[in-house]
Amino acid sequence: MSRSPGKRLTPDVLIAGGAVVALVVLVAAVFLSGLGSTLYPPLAATTQGQQIRDLYDFVFAIALVIFLLVESLIVWSVIRYRRKPTDTELPVQTHGNNLLEALWTLIPTAIVIVMFGVSWQTLTSVDAVSKTPDVHIRAVAGQFQWQFEYLDETGQRLFTQTTPTADNGGGMAVPVGRTIGVELQSPDVIHAFYVPRFLFKRDVVPGQTNRFDFTINENEVGQTFRGQCAELCGTGHRIMLFDVLAMSPAAYDAWLEQRIAEANATPPPPPSGEPSVTLDVTAKDVTFDTHALEVAADLPYAIAFKNDDVAVITHDVDIRETDGTTVVFDQPTVAGGATQTYRYPPLPAGTYTFICSVHPFPAMTGTLTVK
Repeated sequence: MSRSPGKRLTPDVLIAGGAVVALVVLVAAVFLSGLGSTLYPPLAATTQGQQIRDLYDFVFAIALVIFLLVESLIVWSVIRYRRKPTDTELPVQTHGNNLLEALWTLIPTAIVIVMFGVSWQTLTSVDAVSKTPDVHIRAVAGQFQWQFEYLDETGQRLFTQTTPTADNGGGMAVPVGRTIGVELQSPDVIHAFYVPRFLFKRDVVPGQTNRFDFTINENEVGQTFRGQCAELCGTGHRIMLFDVLAMSPAAYDAWLEQRIAEANATPPPPPSGEPSVTLDVTAKDVTFDTHALEVAADLPYAIAFKNDDVAVITHDVDIRETDGTTVVFDQPTVAGGATQTYRYPPLPAGTYTFICSVHPFPAMTGTLTVK
C-alpha cells in the first residue's frame, strides 16, 4: 500500500529540504562570485541608461524569485514524493482546488500589471525629447560611414565631423551633465545607432527622422564609448563604427569654439609651382583602386581624386610616414560623388604611405614611392 504524502519518512523530507537549500546556495554563490554579472548589461553611462538598468534589475529580481520558487518545488517534489519499491498503488489524487487555481491566476496577473506599469513609466521617460537640448547633433548614417553635424539653436549646421572614430581625431564629442539631442537620418538603407554602455538602440530609417536625448554621467569625463551600426546594412556593415567622447563642459566649450573657427577659416593656398605629374586615384566601395603610387623626388605633384561612393561617405588622400600615423600632408575630405585635385609640395626620396584618414583600413592604404 502506498503512503499518503503526510506519512512519508522523515529522511525524505530532510533530503528534499537539503536539495532545495543547496539549490538556493548555488544560485547565491554564482552571483557572489561575480559569474552572475554576465547575466547583466554593462554599467550605464547615461542617466537614461541608468533608468533602463534599474528596470532590468527589477524584472530580473522578479524572474529570479520565480525561478527559485519553481525549481525548488520541482526538486522538492522529485525527491520528497519519489516512488519507493513498496509503493504499489497511486497516492490519493486531488482534482481541482479553487483556491490554488485563483492564486496562480491572480498572482501572475498582478506581476504582469506591475511590470507593465514600471516599464511604461521607464520607457516614457527614456523616450522623452527636449525641444531645447544643450547640444544638438544630427547623426547621418550611410553605407558605410557615420558623420555628425553639429547644429545651432536654429538648426543650422555649424560644422561636420566626418571622421567617426576618436583615434583619427573624430567621433561625437559631447559634454557630460548636459542634455544631448540627437536626430538620426539615413540617405540609403536602414541602420541603427547603438552604444552598449548607453543601453539603448534606435533605428535610422530612410525618409524618417528619429530623435532621442541622452545625458552622460559626470563621473564619465574622459571616457570614450564605442558605438556601432546594429542593423545589417550591407557588405561594409562591419566598418560602421563610431566613438562618443565624454568631455568636461569647459573642455567641450573650448573644443566647440575651435571646431567652429576651423570650419570658418580660409583654406590654405595650394603649394606653389606646377605639379610635375598628376596621378589618378578613385575610391569605390570604401576601397582605393590602386595601392601603389610613384613620383619624382623634390618636385611638386598632384593627385586627381574621385570619390565614387555615396554622398555621405567622405574620403581623403593624406600622406603619412611609413608608420601610418605620422602625418606629412593632411588633405580635406571629399564627399561621395565629388572629385578634387590635391596638390602636394615636393618630398625627399623615400617611401611613404597614402591613406584615407576617415577609413584607415588596408583597402584604403597604399605605398607612395618617391625617387
